[in-house]
Amino acid sequence: MSLKGRSCWVVNIRMVRAEELSLEAIGRFVTGSEDIRFEAEDRQQLYGWVEKVLVGRQYAQQGKAARGLLRRYVEKMTGLSRAQITRLIARYAASGRVQVTVYRRRRFAELYTRADIELLAAVDEAHEMLSGPATRRILEREFEVYKRPEYARLATISVAHLYNLRHHQRYRERLLNYTRTRPTAVSIGERRKPQPQGQPGFLRLDTVHQGDQPNGGEKGVYHINAVDEVTQWQVAGATPRISEAYLEPVLEHMLRQFPFRILGFHSDNGSEFINKTVAQLLEKLRVEQTKSRPRQSGDNGLVETKNGAVIRKHIGYGYIDASHADRINDFYQEYLNPYLNYHRPCAQADVKIDEKGRKRVSYKRYQTPLETLSLLHKPGQYLRRGLSMNALERVAAAISDTDAARRMQQAKAKLFERWRLTA
Repeated sequence: MSLKGRSCWVVNIRMVRAEELSLEAIGRFVTGSEDIRFEAEDRQQLYGWVEKVLVGRQYAQQGKAARGLLRRYVEKMTGLSRAQITRLIARYAASGRVQVTVYRRRRFAELYTRADIELLAAVDEAHEMLSGPATRRILEREFEVYKRPEYARLATISVAHLYNLRHHQRYRERLLNYTRTRPTAVSIGERRKPQPQGQPGFLRLDTVHQGDQPNGGEKGVYHINAVDEVTQWQVAGATPRISEAYLEPVLEHMLRQFPFRILGFHSDNGSEFINKTVAQLLEKLRVEQTKSRPRQSGDNGLVETKNGAVIRKHIGYGYIDASHADRINDFYQEYLNPYLNYHRPCAQADVKIDEKGRKRVSYKRYQTPLETLSLLHKPGQYLRRGLSMNALERVAAAISDTDAARRMQQAKAKLFERWRLTA
């Protein structure tokens, strides 16, 4: 390469006895080798040679001119920059040695133990890997509400560090993943968005089809998903068919599982809900029926989100014969629905209107539906006759969040095993 119009040669040599040259010889060498630069290959060897030069030529006792000559000589021989040579000489002046500094990375003390990581993996296994904020809320509740001392450290973990622990090797070794079902490839009701005005009891409903039998056979079971808009209280049911005769008893059974009075019933425009049978049922219960508007996907977005986050997550996408609808209903009523409403935190929306009149929605609160219900103004006024908030809270306190999740998982495993044996 060129340097100021002249060719510059880079030569790698072993620096043998170069530190023994006299100052006069060093001066002649530096003057006569302007176009030559020497490099060392081993840093340990290079630093040792620099130390020998500075010690042999008694650098600290030399005058300014001699020190400058030695600096240029060391710079020429080592190929180091002027700043690097200055640092090495300063190191020599301070300690009399020029040695390679061994870098030690700063490490923070580990706050979370192996047992904590395994406990987090067990919680994620039970709840099937919820989001970070929801999992953090569960850990908080295990310690604060259910007084379980093993959660003391995890109860204060940040969401960011929770994700760090999920990447820990011990976490990956401990976590057990389920092999989930894989995917196979009118004038009834008013067309508007419901306006609950902060009151529970306004439901969003949707159906989830569990696939068709391979090779064009029978249709699988249908899931009915109902979610309260304000509290996100959720009740799931199942039916072998979505005809009016099958759907009516399932809907009645589901509506009775909500602890508060039902005031609104909102669905899309599917015929399973927009029919005379459902309309008569709702009229008998004095429930307002509404349906989604065209090109307004947010009208029923809440329950559609729960379809994926709950129904598909726990039951999967593959075909399940319609004959299993009653068993699925029992599983929902006994295990999944109580877990969802008493023990599984949901992201709660906080809506604010900015100075320009635009709606801003943030999700910073993670609470179970029961917690959200209890925080309403005088929540007892919304409950069904014979129910109280104390009774609901006793149900939640009877078992911890993670124990409820494990109990639900065990029941689900038995359900899947029965499907496998009858397939």
